[in-house]
Amino acid sequence: MAGTGGGSARGFVLFDTAIGRCGLAWGEAGLIAVSLPAGSDETTLALVHRHLRDRRGDSGETSNDRVSGSGGFADLIQPGQGARPVEVTAAISRMAGLLAGARDDLADVRVDLSGVPAFHQRVYEVTRAIPPGSTLTYGEVAARLGMSGAAQAVGRALGRNPVPIVVPCHRVLASGGAMHGFSAPGGIETKRRMLVIEGALAPAPPTLF
Repeated sequence: MAGTGGGSARGFVLFDTAIGRCGLAWGEAGLIAVSLPAGSDETTLALVHRHLRDRRGDSGETSNDRVSGSGGFADLIQPGQGARPVEVTAAISRMAGLLAGARDDLADVRVDLSGVPAFHQRVYEVTRAIPPGSTLTYGEVAARLGMSGAAQAVGRALGRNPVPIVVPCHRVLASGGAMHGFSAPGGIETKRRMLVIEGALAPAPPTLF
């Protein structure tokens, strides 16, 4: 479910999941940005801010600006300030549950995609309809959009997905089920791990060493 707000962030938070600490920013119309674990809290928050900056079309900030300087998180509600909306808390709990193996498609979690190109929004709508445990190929997503032959454009749109987990871009594969070019932190291994948790892929067989 997509909101229709102005894309302005009101707060951000880091939250623990089975695959590491994720980050998100929210606004009045729903979630605006989500980051998968990026190795450190600072890097995860920087990725959240990159999504926000991309939506505004800003450029030129330093890495420090992305976290706390001008145009960064300085004016947002900080974690622990007690102002987190109930629906954000619920979304966090459900995302953590999904990454622990719960069968939750998160389809009713509100996201604010204002400022996101119309084609990307259409790709995300189709992607959100893929249930946990299932996958589609980029070509199949394109076909569902009535745009057979647009697989590469679908891939580019998913590479700019501002709300992974809620828009489950990890469930979209290359032709033949290959996993190529997952742009989120951790790359293909993160994608594989998420698909194994959801039951779309079998775990890798144990090694002898």
